[in-house]
Amino acid sequence: MSSSTLTADEKLSGSKAYPAKAYAAQSATSGLAQATIRRREPGPTDVQIDILFCGVCHSDLHQVRNEWDQMLPTVYPCVPGHEIVGRVVKAGSAVKKFKEGDLAAVGCMVDSDRTCPNCRSGNEQFCDSMPTFTYNAEDKHLGGMTYGGYSDSVVVDEAFTLGVPKNLDPAATAPLLCAGITTYSPLRHWKVGKGQKVGVVGLGGLGHMGVKLAKAFGAYVVLFTTSPNKIEDGLRLGAQEVVVSKNADEMAKHAGSFDFVLDTVSAEHNLNAYLDLIKLDGTLAMVGASPVPLSIVVGGLLFRRRALAGSIIGGIRETQEMLDFCGEHGITADIELIKIQQINQAFDRLAKSDVKYRFVIDMASLK
Repeated sequence: MSSSTLTADEKLSGSKAYPAKAYAAQSATSGLAQATIRRREPGPTDVQIDILFCGVCHSDLHQVRNEWDQMLPTVYPCVPGHEIVGRVVKAGSAVKKFKEGDLAAVGCMVDSDRTCPNCRSGNEQFCDSMPTFTYNAEDKHLGGMTYGGYSDSVVVDEAFTLGVPKNLDPAATAPLLCAGITTYSPLRHWKVGKGQKVGVVGLGGLGHMGVKLAKAFGAYVVLFTTSPNKIEDGLRLGAQEVVVSKNADEMAKHAGSFDFVLDTVSAEHNLNAYLDLIKLDGTLAMVGASPVPLSIVVGGLLFRRRALAGSIIGGIRETQEMLDFCGEHGITADIELIKIQQINQAFDRLAKSDVKYRFVIDMASLK
């Protein structure tokens, strides 16, 4: 029997699980409402975390509304949330990195096969057997599906648990677990640094982190946005220039001049306009997932030996590196703190890009 058909009493039966409060969607159109879920009792290598804050990612919206049904179909009930910061309340007997009372974080993955070449090289996000995502993935411990951070508690193996720098605001740190690593990883992989001209396309949850991180890496950062009213914010966040991409003359001034462009837009848009910005041997890296296929003019790649690439999140080692980097540079997300009871309204606003720049749920409201 799958978890989506178990009754509440059946779900909580057995000695190896405990009840937790959560907000869950029962269908693609139901919205989120309070529910009781089960969490496994911590094993020797597990940490149990009382969740303090959970970021609201655009992928949570897609998943709850089953908008990725062809790629990652949603199994209901669905408890989203993969930007988790909380306090350790139990640590298994074999746990070495965490103790009771520590701040800890959980991102988009809670396990992988750990044996394939990608996992062994620290790229668990590309696990050959697919990583176990924090929610809407098969739960090998309790059966059914994994449940995410829109909850008061979670249990995760310490190998997939991350340390939080003490100098960072825990609420504003939560979005680093997805938005932060999603932009950090490609910037690191393509060796962005001083002396380079870097573009960031879009100023949303991902884009605002891309600007902050590229600036911290020492690059000359240019933000591209369709909204003139985002110019002031782009400059405040660290961009040296802001270009309104609808202005053909402004775009033409930058043709063939970028070492690297990070495209964070998850809607349909013209990739060729950004390929034209790339210099010889430069790269346009995609981290936003458009719901419709995007077309390119191949000649735009051929004549400057340009590369069009993609990237998703990062491995556990790199995610910890990102958190430590943000701690050293005092980088967190710009957030709007909400109560869990406001989550359905927040989803509606997120669909309209009406947030600067990440909603974060204060999980004290669930208690």
